[in-house]
Amino acid sequence: MNEISKDKRLVLTLDAGGTNMVFGAMKGGEYVGETLRLPSNSSDLDLCLDTMVKGFTAVRDSLKASGEKEPAAISFCFPGPADYARGIIGGFLPNFPSFRDGVALGPFLQDRFGIPVYINNDGDLYAYGEALGGALPEINARLKEAGSAKEYHNLIGYTFGTGFGIGVVINGELNRGDNSCVETFCLEHPFLDGVMVEEGVAARAVKRVYGNLIGNPNHGLEPKDIGDICNGVREGNREAAIAAFNELGEVAGDAMAKAASLIDGLIVIGGGIMYNYKYIMPGILKSMRSKLHTLSGEVVRRVQPNVYNLDDPDEFAIFAAGEARGLKVYGTDKTVIYDPMKRLGVMRSKIGASKAISLGAYSFALKELDS
Repeated sequence: MNEISKDKRLVLTLDAGGTNMVFGAMKGGEYVGETLRLPSNSSDLDLCLDTMVKGFTAVRDSLKASGEKEPAAISFCFPGPADYARGIIGGFLPNFPSFRDGVALGPFLQDRFGIPVYINNDGDLYAYGEALGGALPEINARLKEAGSAKEYHNLIGYTFGTGFGIGVVINGELNRGDNSCVETFCLEHPFLDGVMVEEGVAARAVKRVYGNLIGNPNHGLEPKDIGDICNGVREGNREAAIAAFNELGEVAGDAMAKAASLIDGLIVIGGGIMYNYKYIMPGILKSMRSKLHTLSGEVVRRVQPNVYNLDDPDEFAIFAAGEARGLKVYGTDKTVIYDPMKRLGVMRSKIGASKAISLGAYSFALKELDS
């Protein structure tokens, strides 16, 4: 992050939503100038592409007038399936129906602006931003401050909101996949046979579960309202509200346990429903700390490393301390330090999903430009 903060190159960014597009810019890992919000016109391809050109042009010209240099690149995320490496958007895109037949968006913008254009999945950029300037450096710094020799290099990032997104960073490298298709939403729901996991983790799941528990599926409340019931600032069935968020955590934790068993890295979560983090985390930990057994009856941890809530000071202290001890090298008088305690942690994003995604987009552009 220190190297990024010293970089003076300017990168244009975009938060592409089905209703509005928010155009901006970053330099040194921080936002520069004012953002510009324009209607997406997502159902009309010509209008949508024209909106992108107008938005990026307006931000570029405004920054140039204030003394900034020409942008070095355009880098942003786009919702839905794509061939991100080639900048082609296409497939089932509920928020951008005019893109379904395939649109060479990256090449189009590169032709218009004459600079490199990089497009990625939002979950990927979220994880990348957290790995470079968020959760990963934060935890490693806290471990060092605590006197621990432990250091982490891999990170799994999850976003909770209208959907359930994932991104994976291994040794500082973003795993984009061979098909631009690193996904988690389509895993199986642990409690509903044949149903995808996103139905239990997205914001709509909180509304559905709360409605089922109170016997009123048409309650009309949004997840934020149900969160207010949890926190006692709105009238309602508090027990059911807490249970709804807790179940969301259990369902998400089931998916996380699968990923953590294969990737072995820290986990950071962020997104629109993190305001109720304290009611989500118990469910995540319950699933990730659950047990399995062999046919002979031997019990094993579902996730082999111990799982800790890194936002809990007491749990972090155990996580940082580990079980390091001296181990004698056979046949010599030498010793080496051995810590047999395998452990990973789950934590909430401190920089927020929006900032992490922007930072990921900026950092990805710089890395590609340098290569």
